[in-house]
Amino acid sequence: MSSESGDPTTGFADFLASPLADVPPTADRESGQEQEEATEQTIRDATDSAQERSATQQEAAAGRILPYRPVSGRYRSSGGSFQLELRVDVDNIRTGSKVLRRLSGDFFATSGATTTYFGSFTVHSPTVSWSATQVVVRGLGTFSWSAGAPVVQVTIPRRSVIQPPGAATAQFFTVSGQPGASYMCPYVSPYFRAIQWEQDSVTGKVPFLSYNSGSLPQPSGSPSRVLSVPGAYTEAGIQLLVAGAANVIADSPMGWNDSELHGAMQTNFSLWQNIPQWKVWLLVASAYEGLAGVRGIMFDAADSFQRQGCAVFYDLIKGADAEAQRAQLRTYVHELGHSFNLLHSWQKNLAQPPAPLGPNGGFGDLSWMNYPQNYQSPSGASGTAAYWSDFPFQFTDNELTHLRHGFYRNVIMGANPFGTSAADIEPELFDEPLTDDSGLRLGLRVAKSGFAFGEPVVVELKLETTDLRGRSTHGHLHPDDELVNIAIRQPSGRTVLYRPMRLRCVDQDETVHLGTDRPAIYSSAYIGYGRDGHYFQQPGTYQLRASYQASDASRIVSPVLHVTVRHPVSATDTQLAELMMGEEQGKLLVLRGSDAPSLRAGNDALQEIIERHANHAFAVYARLAKGLNAEHEFKSLNADRAGLDVRAPDPKSAIEQLTPVVKVSEQGKGVDNLTLNLATRRLARAYARQGDLEEASSTLDRLVRHFDTPAFKPHVVEAVRAQAESTKAQLMADFGTA
Repeated sequence: MSSESGDPTTGFADFLASPLADVPPTADRESGQEQEEATEQTIRDATDSAQERSATQQEAAAGRILPYRPVSGRYRSSGGSFQLELRVDVDNIRTGSKVLRRLSGDFFATSGATTTYFGSFTVHSPTVSWSATQVVVRGLGTFSWSAGAPVVQVTIPRRSVIQPPGAATAQFFTVSGQPGASYMCPYVSPYFRAIQWEQDSVTGKVPFLSYNSGSLPQPSGSPSRVLSVPGAYTEAGIQLLVAGAANVIADSPMGWNDSELHGAMQTNFSLWQNIPQWKVWLLVASAYEGLAGVRGIMFDAADSFQRQGCAVFYDLIKGADAEAQRAQLRTYVHELGHSFNLLHSWQKNLAQPPAPLGPNGGFGDLSWMNYPQNYQSPSGASGTAAYWSDFPFQFTDNELTHLRHGFYRNVIMGANPFGTSAADIEPELFDEPLTDDSGLRLGLRVAKSGFAFGEPVVVELKLETTDLRGRSTHGHLHPDDELVNIAIRQPSGRTVLYRPMRLRCVDQDETVHLGTDRPAIYSSAYIGYGRDGHYFQQPGTYQLRASYQASDASRIVSPVLHVTVRHPVSATDTQLAELMMGEEQGKLLVLRGSDAPSLRAGNDALQEIIERHANHAFAVYARLAKGLNAEHEFKSLNADRAGLDVRAPDPKSAIEQLTPVVKVSEQGKGVDNLTLNLATRRLARAYARQGDLEEASSTLDRLVRHFDTPAFKPHVVEAVRAQAESTKAQLMADFGTA
């Protein structure tokens, strides 16, 4: 994560300038209200301790001492610009639960009405100090960003079992011991994570309910208990909440393939959205198509939001006897484990980065994620019988660490792809807000199905309201205004941020009200070139996502847009791509033309396209840059830098270049509609400069007729008509006769 977004571990000086700054009181920076808050907290702590001692003394006097409540579990702060979800794992939360002796947490940035994931940390080997009044856990954390204060200390007051849990105080320190940010985190749950699980089944297939582990031989140290699927995850410290409607859907007589399963998920998973969320779907299906022996599958492993759905295949695991019930339990837990991003026991070294394998190349793992038939005990026994003889119905310690303490995006369904583990933190395409009450929605699209290699990539943005009452916000929708950002994931996998070549400080008020009369605003942006050069430098598929910062600081994120850049198929295509993709040409397209001497070579390349390839699609963009530049004057310093040389507008040249741009684009073969609107109005102004107001008016009327069709929404047509009439009035004022 970038430090430009603030660092929730540091104190005042490190991230005061960040819009996400959260400045908790620290020992060396207290004044006024901060001192008062710190004093009040000290009094509360002292009161809590006194009350606890008093209760303990009373119990002791009565001849009975109450046991302490466990401190392990989940805690969460509130208020401020950062929210911390903290997980403490230092004592038993229930009988049979393993203690991993770890701390972990996820930070979420709150801005306006939106909440967005920021980053995660884990403390793998903390020191734990126990006293009669509190537990202190401290250690150096591993963070998903370069944290300024990476030492974590968590203090939790001890409570008896009849008292409510105490809140945890998480304090961050620099490596030199300087205090950073501090968070008060009230207790939330004994579970480290909570997941909503929706299960559907096909007609005639009965879902599994539970298995008594004492029904068949098991390891001597493993207690007999009745285990359901949620019960198995409860022992792992994960709360699996049954949610949604349990649908019964028609079966596929030939079995189910991946695409059918994915379609069934989208249709029947009532909680489904293509966003990261703690929600998972399981289908009890009949059989898998085309491959025998498949008991289950985590089929959602190929799209942009993986690990949201899995299936078990009833025909291979059915049965009411104890052996069949035991196998069903393992299959359900196993497939759901993949949705948490757990690999098979023998495949952990294939993760990114590789994880260490257990005994015998992983086949010796006593885990839900192993195959019974693959089991190879370190003692030499192997196979299904040996597995069940040794298996205590649990995950391994490193799997528990992942489930409880893995970095957020590596565990939550719909985030990092299957096989990505905690150390592989890829740049994000603006994470989906976890909550969004902004009443706004951002759209991102392109006007064509694909772009030729070297063709300027232009995107259209749309901001609309989802609130029937309407919403007010600013109208700066172009990314050059830097209130909209666009992330580009290139075919190589590298993610870059489109950074405009110019820095436009939009400090003027441009409030718009989106409602019934004006439900949306639009913008068009050429994003092929910016401060980092050309962004679409290779053929392939790109993923784009836009983020809009609203007036109330809410961050509205668009869906991911896939853009294809086609390979050149001829020598001419390659030559034209080279003519379009020079650095100077990129700048000219951004600037909409220029007479600057430093860009002469770029202008020569565009002119070559116009003269030698007049009928090629690229000629439209070359003409657009040339025509827009010719239509207005150009100013430059004169030779002795004593004044300005002004090149007057050249309406004749502008008309010559812009007329074919408008004509081809009206036929749907040129620029997008928003750019067409601009080009047509500038063409009308060129006619007006020549004194032909009649043709200027006719040109604007033609623009309105182009949009006045059922293909465009009425508010769009009215906006174009109003813009055309306003342009007519301005042209008459500027170029009309008295």
